[in-house]
Amino acid sequence: MLPDLLAAIATTPAVAIGTGGGVPDLATPAGWLPVAFLMVMGLSMLAYVVLDGYDLGVGILMRGVPDAEKDTMVSSIGPFWDANETWLVLGVGILLVAFPAAHGVILGALYLPVALMLLGLILRGVAFEFRVKARVERKATWNRAFFAGSLIATLAQGYMLGLMVMGFERSPGAVAFACLIAICLVAGYCLLGAGWLIIKSEGELQQRAVRWARNSLWLTALGIAAISLATPLLSERIFDRWFSLPWLVLLAPIPLTTAALFFIVDRSLRRLPKRLAEGNEYGAWVPFGGTIGILLLAFYGLAYSLFPYLVVEEMTVWQAAASPEALMIMFVGACVVLPVIVAYTVFVYRVFSGKARPLDYT
Repeated sequence: MLPDLLAAIATTPAVAIGTGGGVPDLATPAGWLPVAFLMVMGLSMLAYVVLDGYDLGVGILMRGVPDAEKDTMVSSIGPFWDANETWLVLGVGILLVAFPAAHGVILGALYLPVALMLLGLILRGVAFEFRVKARVERKATWNRAFFAGSLIATLAQGYMLGLMVMGFERSPGAVAFACLIAICLVAGYCLLGAGWLIIKSEGELQQRAVRWARNSLWLTALGIAAISLATPLLSERIFDRWFSLPWLVLLAPIPLTTAALFFIVDRSLRRLPKRLAEGNEYGAWVPFGGTIGILLLAFYGLAYSLFPYLVVEEMTVWQAAASPEALMIMFVGACVVLPVIVAYTVFVYRVFSGKARPLDYT
């Protein structure tokens, strides 16, 4: 990944950075620290999409299933969902402290969808806690609130992604594109959530999860294809980066591998119902693992297209960055905090591995 990104820097027209012109020397703190923080921020957002994506998907899929299955679904994400949201806090925190200029532009342009996302996350968190404490007649209300919070947060995130790709335009076409991506992200999170449930559940719920995944797969593919087609068409720089030689040949494995993963996931979902009915869980991890692979490739493609800009065609990573002295202090802190977060995440997933069981508070 890094060689391609550095090559992208080399092909980027000179821009004014601070008091000097052009791209800073990458051997100096002013050059490499912003790139390092950009990578940490990007990987944090990717971790959030994958980890909180599947539990948001589980929340969306809860609508219309029996109460016993709802309890199992909540149980499957219960130990993880709070920790999963840590990555969103980390990513936004890095944007705030490491790239303050871009933070103001991005969150200013996305003020309303960010507010809606936070509203959805708050509603979801409250509903998660209250549904297990409420009287029986109130439980359905909190289940609906959990579904609504998950759906609102996901739609807001998809809308923000669409607007970011459009360079924060508010034209009718840009808004329509953002709405399409919002719907497709709902499908993507449902695909992740269904894949997670295939691994964590048994019986009828597991079979339902296979059907949910099949219903979500190709709408997810539509969203990835829409972003992949729109991004180079909106910028001559991005178009040349993908379709000029030798990059056309060198980058061809990304869309080809993505298409192959969609085929593999689809084939697995067609075979799993019969296999699971026979008690054979061989390949049950394929839909979830394949979806993660698809998201990794989509993320890499988008990052390659947009780099080195944080605000498309307007503000580069170096223009948005805080001073090298401030970044160095934060870099030392990040070297301590990040391993702790990763270790804790790995520990939690190891401790709570295995099949989920219905909640029991007796």
